[in-house]
Amino acid sequence: MTERFTGNFTQQEPLPDAAIAAALEVMQHGRIHRYNLAGDEAGEVALLEQEFAAQMGAKYCLAVASGGYALATALRALGVGHGDKVLTNAFTLAPVPGAIASVGAEPVFVGVTEALTIDLEDLETKLGTAKVLMLSHMRGHLCDMDRLMQICDGAGVTVIEDCAHTMGAAWNGAPSGRHGRIGCYSCQTYKHVNSGEGGLLITDDEEVAARAIMLSGSYMLYSRHLAAPAPEVFERVKYETPNISGRMDNLRAAILRPQLRDLDTQVARWNDRYRRLEAGLRDTPGLTVVERPEAETYVGSSIQFLLLDWSAEAVQAVLSRCAARGVELKWFGGAEPVAFTSRYDSWRYAPAQSLPESDRILAGIIDMRVPLTFSLEDCDLIARIIRAEVSAVWQAGG
Repeated sequence: MTERFTGNFTQQEPLPDAAIAAALEVMQHGRIHRYNLAGDEAGEVALLEQEFAAQMGAKYCLAVASGGYALATALRALGVGHGDKVLTNAFTLAPVPGAIASVGAEPVFVGVTEALTIDLEDLETKLGTAKVLMLSHMRGHLCDMDRLMQICDGAGVTVIEDCAHTMGAAWNGAPSGRHGRIGCYSCQTYKHVNSGEGGLLITDDEEVAARAIMLSGSYMLYSRHLAAPAPEVFERVKYETPNISGRMDNLRAAILRPQLRDLDTQVARWNDRYRRLEAGLRDTPGLTVVERPEAETYVGSSIQFLLLDWSAEAVQAVLSRCAARGVELKWFGGAEPVAFTSRYDSWRYAPAQSLPESDRILAGIIDMRVPLTFSLEDCDLIARIIRAEVSAVWQAGG
């Protein structure tokens, strides 16, 4: 009998009991807005910021409405504006170039390697075009961060890290988000902590932190932040920094705080599943497993593999055959954007660029979510299905 997977690729685990209890407490007292506090109450958002800053080893933290808002706020806090150019990955998701476009700046795309990380040689050729790199750790793949920072520091390029897929990851022991000037994280449902939507921004730069807090819509209530610079820093920026409201609320912060305390445990669970899938896919004819470098501590909340130099028809045949057996795969080589999947040439608000080497790699990237609702046995089954269908199409001349 042909095996079939019957699980759901978008079903998350229930929120932990501690998160539900904390959310209920906020709903019962009704003070959901972050600055609506009683007496000497710190507030859930301020406590979340304080705890996440400590967890990441950062001086300052700001909780906001989404990861995309965090990215745009980071750009604005650095003074990026209309007509400026910002370097970013060709392999990323639409909110990254979208954040750049939202401040009137222009994305300059940097190529992708077969390791699914930014092409550092291509980056070096483009350093003279921009003063900021918005580095996307797309789908959790970290490049050689030591070399990247050496390149960027040498050229005077400021790095913003998009850590939407790398909360809990590290390079040579340094947490993702702690290499660049600013680290931005997402708390959207499909990320590593789940508040539906939400974002976190960390930095050690006091003026960036003060500007970000003012931008988020603090009015003049910045003294209610716990992971914030001293009042005199706000005095320098408060009259010239616009209010672009995007605050996080106490309800979402209450949901997030217990999840962040469990992050290491959840990372280990994701990686157990990732390794089972990786082992099941390895040595499949025509399929390239993306090898992880020793210096990288990764979070396997999704998995990617490559069908390099396959025809579009053959790739589509694999997708269709796997879907018929219950396995939902995404393809970055499709000619048109589909749901969350799109390519740099889909974002036509950015000037057209030619990246033929990256086009070849993008045409072969297959992507799959790995929810924690999957058991290890589910992962074994999924790998068997993918292996069988890739092999069948390959043998037929794919």
